[in-house]
Amino acid sequence: MRVRPVLVLCMVVLAGCTAMPFGGPNSSTDSNGGPGSNVSTDASATTSGPIGRHNGYTADTSLAINPEDGYNESELNAAVSRAIARVETVRGVDLTDDVPVRIQSRESFQDTHQNATTTESFRRFDNAKFEALFLIGEDDDSLEVQRESRGSSVLGYYSYENQSIVIVSDSSTPTLDGEATLAHELTHALQDKRFNLSSYQKRTRDEYNAVNGLIEGEANVVQRQYMDRCGTEWDCLPSASGGDAGDGPTNWGVHLLNYFPYGEGQALVADVYEREGWDGVDRLYENPPQSAEQVINPSALETDPPTAVTIEDRPTAGWQRVTLDPDARGGDRPDYAVMGQSALTAMFAQTGFDSYNNSAVATRNDIITRANGQTRLNYNLPMTNGWDGDRLHVYEKNGQTGYVWKLVWDDQKNATQFVESYERLLSHWGGSSVAPNTWVIDDGPFADAVSIRTDGSTVVIVNGPSQADLTEIRPEVDG
Repeated sequence: MRVRPVLVLCMVVLAGCTAMPFGGPNSSTDSNGGPGSNVSTDASATTSGPIGRHNGYTADTSLAINPEDGYNESELNAAVSRAIARVETVRGVDLTDDVPVRIQSRESFQDTHQNATTTESFRRFDNAKFEALFLIGEDDDSLEVQRESRGSSVLGYYSYENQSIVIVSDSSTPTLDGEATLAHELTHALQDKRFNLSSYQKRTRDEYNAVNGLIEGEANVVQRQYMDRCGTEWDCLPSASGGDAGDGPTNWGVHLLNYFPYGEGQALVADVYEREGWDGVDRLYENPPQSAEQVINPSALETDPPTAVTIEDRPTAGWQRVTLDPDARGGDRPDYAVMGQSALTAMFAQTGFDSYNNSAVATRNDIITRANGQTRLNYNLPMTNGWDGDRLHVYEKNGQTGYVWKLVWDDQKNATQFVESYERLLSHWGGSSVAPNTWVIDDGPFADAVSIRTDGSTVVIVNGPSQADLTEIRPEVDG
């Protein structure tokens, strides 16, 4: 998928991904038609030939197409065939098969994908997860917040089950907006053919951001090399909408969490490509990143696999573990969360962008870095560096939720640094220390009680509606 560019203090943030994260469109809806779903390419043909030639089109073929009046079938086929030849040229691999491409109006996309159904248990679980990250408060529906964000920002996506692409258009006459999104999504089609993208495990947020760091990182690198040739080696289709960056995200923390695979992933793949070429990138698919930490710090790929954290459930007084029905979500979804370093960074970074108060735990300058004339987002904060694993269980009682979140760090110093920053985070959101290791947030979007216990390099956070609930959710609250 590729999302709308966002202006970040004079920086254009480009993004995209293969599938919607957690609660977005799935394979059962990706290929559906609908109002405004206008033309598609012919998916029946199969071609084979030299790299850089597809259906008779080469990378330097000129096309007489005006995107402002939309595309008929033959024009879209020509644009896609030439784009395939160009992606093949950049990547040095033959795609061979045609890829169905459909242009869909934004209104149709929103109508189709904003109405996804989910179970009440999954909604409760997801709400608690984003509340634990201090990104979405108790009064908001986390799934709805994420759907609204995707509905306004998605520019296109690839469905690896349907092996097809949808381009989302903001024009009154749905059309391609230049070639960047098409190049990005065709790279996903090429990846899928070669590596079977659906075979990679992405069950938790950390696994999702880890594997997609490779998948989206490569697509961004190919997209950039493709677009760098426009106007020099290649004539490219003009941008129809002008690439308006808009006013920026309404929720920066959620945006930073979702953007991670594109920013850090691109840096990872670009570094490997610079040193080892595309062969080196191919080798990453044999042993892809297992955690966001390994995308942030590539040296950890060989030396620091994530720790599999366990939690013993022992709630009392009517509190019960929230469990999920994986069949209702269309896949093997675990009933626990693993946040990972990218999520922890988003949690702290949100305080530098929100308007709640002025006590930022991580400032914008900590997140947005500039070096050698380039601007990028920094996910390797001191308070998240040294993450080694985490796990979160959600509990409910009488419609209220709490959770136990266990985090393991490389050493006690890292654990202590995290706890000190986490206490500042609680203070930022209005929390006060009411007893040793215990905090209470009396009001606001995250009003709750919280216990924090440290044992060497392990930190256990317990959350409940009131201080009395803490020992019911986890008796003796001792980590």
